Amino acid sequence: MARTAFTVLLLLLAAAPAKAGMPANPEAAWREYFAMANDLEPRYAFPYANCFRRAAANYELPETLLLAVARGESDFNAMARSKANAHGIMQILWPDTARHLGIYRLSDLYDPCINIDAGARYLREMLDRFDGDVHLALAAYNYGPRRIEANVAAIPSGARWYSGYIYRHLNYVIGDVGSPAATTRSLYSELGRTTLVEFAEPYRAQAFVDKLEAAAPGVSLDWFRKGVGRFSVILSYESKQQFEHHASALRRAGFPLL
Repeated sequence: MARTAFTVLLLLLAAAPAKAGMPANPEAAWREYFAMANDLEPRYAFPYANCFRRAAANYELPETLLLAVARGESDFNAMARSKANAHGIMQILWPDTARHLGIYRLSDLYDPCINIDAGARYLREMLDRFDGDVHLALAAYNYGPRRIEANVAAIPSGARWYSGYIYRHLNYVIGDVGSPAATTRSLYSELGRTTLVEFAEPYRAQAFVDKLEAAAPGVSLDWFRKGVGRFSVILSYESKQQFEHHASALRRAGFPLL
């Protein structure tokens, strides 16, 4: 009897360890990235590219790092709003963080360039606060600087998870650095998307992606935080032919697309 997608889902999760896919040493992973960040180019032509380039230059930040944060926070949705009252592409909290960054009108957070500039300025502040430690800076960007100490052991588990979550999105932004076709410059906005499944816990979404990628190498999978208790696993593709190729690989792995 053919296995159903739901059965495969249960088998994959049962075999998956908690926190799957997180860097074994996130601090070292971010240090390695930061040492070569200026030589890395985005894999795609992402939305609001001019805004990201300008903000990266203004605050002396790697453009790929800003893109990774934006993808993880909102997937470049300028109208995104969270239940925590965070707004726009970089998910700036209103009103405290916004006012700290010089933004006094909520509507301004829905201007892509203003929002990206605010997120870049805030990330720059966090990097300066933590002496260039990207891991701690990202933890503070997500949790707030008052809740993060300059001591890895003291970081809340959720903040540590967030650092790994953004690192996952960074890998998508830069692609396979060793590949000559790493930078395709295709329009990110034109990629096709299909939601495979949703989870209530982030580590289950990550574990599912890791296991399915191992079973179907080359398939472009990712996962996004979509709100409180909602984490979506997404299949992306650049053409109908690529979708059919991915669908065939997933079917062979026991996860047919319905």
